[in-house]
Amino acid sequence: MPNYHMSHISEDIARELTAILRTVKDPRVADSMVSILRVDVTRDLSYATVHITSLSGLESAKRAVKGLESAAGYMRKSLGQALKLRHTPELRFIPDDSIEYSAHIATILNNIQREEAPADDE
Repeated sequence: MPNYHMSHISEDIARELTAILRTVKDPRVADSMVSILRVDVTRDLSYATVHITSLSGLESAKRAVKGLESAAGYMRKSLGQALKLRHTPELRFIPDDSIEYSAHIATILNNIQREEAPADDE
């Protein structure tokens, strides 16, 4: 049961942080089209690791993380008010390029498929 509870809290935090992201006025965050991939919460709820991605790429996500780190206090306060947790976790932000990586792998697979298609016709 604890795993279900932790995943439920992680989903709630991700949902609320997505809404809070829209209110952050830091240009490093507002200009980079940031989205939250996942949130990992420690068992004692002291830390929440937030994996961030940007549609503009990894460098944009890294800039956005710097902006999010400076707005972490505001975001933590807003998160605590929204979720009514006994202890609001400290937020840690990590840039993630998994979407960019998966697009790269899809491109490679499509190229392999196109290369093999003419060989099948012979």
